[in-house]
Amino acid sequence: MSESGRTIALIGAPTDIGAGHRGGSMGPEALRVAGIEVALRRLGNEVVDLGNLSGPANPEAAPVEGYRHLEETADWCGKVRNAVYDALSGGQLPILLGGDHSLAIGSIAGIARYCAEQEVALSVLWLDAHADFNTPDTTPSGNIHGMPVAVVAGHGPPALTSLGHARPMLDASHIIQLGIRSVDRVEKQLVIQSGLEVHDMRRIDENGMRRTMEHILERLARIGGHLHVSFDVDFLDPSIAPGVGTTVPGGPTYREAQLCMEMIYDSGFMRSLDIMELNPAYDDRNKTGELVIELVESLFGEQILSRHHSGL
Repeated sequence: MSESGRTIALIGAPTDIGAGHRGGSMGPEALRVAGIEVALRRLGNEVVDLGNLSGPANPEAAPVEGYRHLEETADWCGKVRNAVYDALSGGQLPILLGGDHSLAIGSIAGIARYCAEQEVALSVLWLDAHADFNTPDTTPSGNIHGMPVAVVAGHGPPALTSLGHARPMLDASHIIQLGIRSVDRVEKQLVIQSGLEVHDMRRIDENGMRRTMEHILERLARIGGHLHVSFDVDFLDPSIAPGVGTTVPGGPTYREAQLCMEMIYDSGFMRSLDIMELNPAYDDRNKTGELVIELVESLFGEQILSRHHSGL
């Protein structure tokens, strides 16, 4: 997909069915109000807003056999899968506007199917405060937004793992996590055993964002093919991004996050994107939504000055 003439498809998924807090269902509209379409067009992209998907309402029920809202989550994820797959098949770059992070099960299912058909390698860069590798045996809440990486890697109920073209949808060694700083006690052992490459906040503190991203991009270059970026807004430090339901102190600063996004753009690898867990109910006048748009602009080529003419 060339940079010129690129068409971006915006796909809204207004549900918080996998989360423990209500309000994420308003995320897609908050991103639209903050100007995501205008920002992407200004950077030379054609943008098609496909509107919002529809699915079951949040029943706010208790967990059943370790899962809250399993049937409803599977329904939403199936619809996301189909919409993302159709966008890719039509030559578009899909951006999923969430919604809670359980929906990434659907987006990755659609992308993995497309990449398998095209015989293209797939990798995922997971920007998040949480590892999201819980199972019914490890989850303290039953909320499925804490499980999508495990499901993608093949661990979970058939209602979710069967959404992919294969089980696992993606080998865990092709998933790289960045910004992690909250992992449940038993979940930690699963992460260590899984084969995930995890760059937690200590690694960023020790090595800096630039060196950490250089390592990640070298790894992604070896994998090649299609890079999917799954961006949970709680990746960011809550001092700059309060509008999420699961804030964790100690995340990337504004400039660290901008550098991360700028380096992803410079690599040219990204072919699809999730923007997840923006929750206007916890925000301050859409401050977090507006910050996310600034970061998306960097992901799609906004620069302070053109590096090609800086002499550096």
